[in-house]
Amino acid sequence: MATYKKRGYKPKDQKEVKQVEETEYETAEVFNTLEETASKSEQWIEKNSKPLFLSLVGIVVIFLAYLGYNKFIVEPNETEAANELAFPRTYFDEAATAGSGIDSLLTLGLEGANGKYGFLDIADSYSGTNAGNLANYYAGVSYLQMKKYDKAIEYLSNFNSDDEMLGPVSLGAIGDAFADINQPEDALDYYEKAANKKNNEFTTPLFLFKAGQIAMELKDFDKAETLFTKIKENYSKSEQGRDIEKFISAAKYAN
Repeated sequence: MATYKKRGYKPKDQKEVKQVEETEYETAEVFNTLEETASKSEQWIEKNSKPLFLSLVGIVVIFLAYLGYNKFIVEPNETEAANELAFPRTYFDEAATAGSGIDSLLTLGLEGANGKYGFLDIADSYSGTNAGNLANYYAGVSYLQMKKYDKAIEYLSNFNSDDEMLGPVSLGAIGDAFADINQPEDALDYYEKAANKKNNEFTTPLFLFKAGQIAMELKDFDKAETLFTKIKENYSKSEQGRDIEKFISAAKYAN
């Protein structure tokens, strides 16, 4: 254990003299090592100062370029794309309430009119924007309503969203398209994806129910029972949950 020594302290014997000399020697060695390390560091910095400076300048330039790209390219592009999207949406919304001529309205929404972009142009020209992404969704749903299922699947597959409603609905729409072209295995896969995308009281029981119906069609009765039972246990107050017991029984006793 080290012993505190007062200032001006004189060793009592040769043993203490030796200890003091060893301590002083070790201290001197430490300082010499520190000085040597500092000197080498200074030499390295001096030698590499230009590359270091250039690297720092490069980082600053990249950062400023990123800010400039977002400010002067990304943000204006997003605004422009959103403005373009408003035009074809009027036809899409009109088709939703029209009694007839729906296909013609949807076609105008897809292809545009009067020099204005439709969903297809926006999806292509503004592919990196939120509006371009949404254009894929509107195009896919439009094709689904027009019974052009391959196109519907193509555009809906290009759409990506974590939105509480749009995320599951887009996946479920792909399931609808596969069901309509008699590919039940694919339909079941997408209905399950849609049910699991977001947990809410509307889309989750809806797509669990659709998945259960497809499972019944495929004679996978155990899976159907499991899917219907999830609705009973977790979404009994939903529209699908009201009469779910009879679907559970149908799956259970179909084996």
